[in-house]
Parts: sequence; C-alpha cells; structure tokens
Amino acid sequence: MSDMQKEKLRTVRKMKGFTQQQMADVIPTEVSNYSRKESGAVSITQTEWSKLAKFLEVPVEEIYEEEEVKFIIENPVFNDSPGSSVNANNNGENSNVTNISNELSIEIIKTMQEYIGLLKEEIERLKK
Repeated sequence: MSDMQKEKLRTVRKMKGFTQQQMADVIPTEVSNYSRKESGAVSITQTEWSKLAKFLEVPVEEIYEEEEVKFIIENPVFNDSPGSSVNANNNGENSNVTNISNELSIEIIKTMQEYIGLLKEEIERLKK
C-alpha cells in the first residue's frame, strides 16, 4: 500500500470548492473509495485522472502525481543465486512484490539497458 497522497488533486479540489462525494460521482465510485484514492492508498487510473481533470477544468498535469512504482519480479535474472528473493513483507509471507522508488527504478532501467547493449555486442561477436 502506498502512502503517496495526491496533494495537488486535493488542493485543486478544495480550491474549486468540490467535496470528495462530488469527485467520487465523476469517476464514478463510492466516496470511501475516492477518499482512499486521494490519500494514495488506492491507485487512480489514467481514465480517472482524465475525468477528474475535465471535471475540475484543469489540465491533467495540474493534478496528476505519479504512483509509487511497483514491480512484480517473478524471475529476477539479475540476482539468481540460490536463496535470493525479493521480499517486501516482514510478516513471514513469501512475496515477490516490492515497492521500488522512482530513482532506483530509473537506475535499474539504465543498468538493464547497458546490459542489453553488452548482450547485443556479444551476439554480433558470436555471429562472426
């Protein structure tokens, strides 16, 4: 569960004088679910962002805030040593779902892109 509150959305909603109930009716969803979306506990879909922006008469960029990045890693090829697992829960559950910050995810992507480049070079070398 993410605790990335949607401050921009909340601020614009309050500034324009709308209630959470009015916003919930736009999506449409229950007000309790909208409240969880605004508090960051539940994700807001792209379609919902668009509907909310249209209702508030603002560009999506004015209210949109990124979700915390969530990766589901089933076969972590970059760490396949025995006993290695990605575990986000400390309650004994064996979960392969973990939250990774945007900064870290960008680093992982860069590393993977470099690795792909090296693999492509290796493929070309082996073709010769």
